[in-house]
Amino acid sequence: MKILGTGLTGLVGSRIVELLKDKYEFENISRSTGVDIANKDSILHKIESSNSPIILHLAAKTDVDGCEKDKVFGEDGEAWRINVLGTQNVTDACSQANKKLIYISTDFVFGGTKEVYFEQDIPNPINWYARTKYEGEKIVQKSNSPWVIARIAYPYRASFSKLDFFRAILNRFKKNEQVFGVTDHIFTPTFVDDIAFAIDGLIKSNEYGIFHAVGSQSLSPYDAAILIAKEFNLDLSKIIKTTRAQYFKNRASRPFKLALKNAKITKLGIHMRTFEEGIKEIKRQILY
Repeated sequence: MKILGTGLTGLVGSRIVELLKDKYEFENISRSTGVDIANKDSILHKIESSNSPIILHLAAKTDVDGCEKDKVFGEDGEAWRINVLGTQNVTDACSQANKKLIYISTDFVFGGTKEVYFEQDIPNPINWYARTKYEGEKIVQKSNSPWVIARIAYPYRASFSKLDFFRAILNRFKKNEQVFGVTDHIFTPTFVDDIAFAIDGLIKSNEYGIFHAVGSQSLSPYDAAILIAKEFNLDLSKIIKTTRAQYFKNRASRPFKLALKNAKITKLGIHMRTFEEGIKEIKRQILY
């Protein structure tokens, strides 16, 4: 099966291609390949002319603080242009071409005031990045063609040119630098390999609707740093406790509690690893 995708060279997309290339033929849509998702005619022509039955939409501006700076520009800012207008164009093209759309969203659509979040919970974004991604979700849900919204959270992997939170922490340990661990924030890290397998499972089972394609363990960044240190035999004394107020001072607001539950997707037989399991697998991949 051919899959037309946006953002297939990014942190998550490139690993999806790498792990699933024997099952699917991937074609990336990007400005570098001559298609701008913010250009309605350009994306419509590309999707209509493709024989791919599925469009995988990963492309987004994900820099939370960078998006917050865009807020002053509103709908003229890059965050809105990519995350909202781009998603509108991709969704409209899928509707016109009768293609199934798989839209990758984020845990940040939630406000972080509940103990746990399920797929049916109503989003309440508290920063501009989250607002633009939620606007994208609403657009997808109004589509006339079949759709899936897969929310992911803090993706991490063994290697990539751009650092994720896990490798940023690991690098600080290895450079003998202090590692600041936020104690009053809960997140649900997701091993990127599992996201790839989740996408495969959603395609094979022909599912529709919203799914939390997230890890099976919610914890604080401080606890995550401890687990990393222990798994890789690093110096625990380098970990410095801090708070959200201190660490994110003068930056975009972050949700307090982002414990997402993935029971819906695991019922499909998809195993989403805990953070402990994920970093063990990364250690194995690095060593072998």
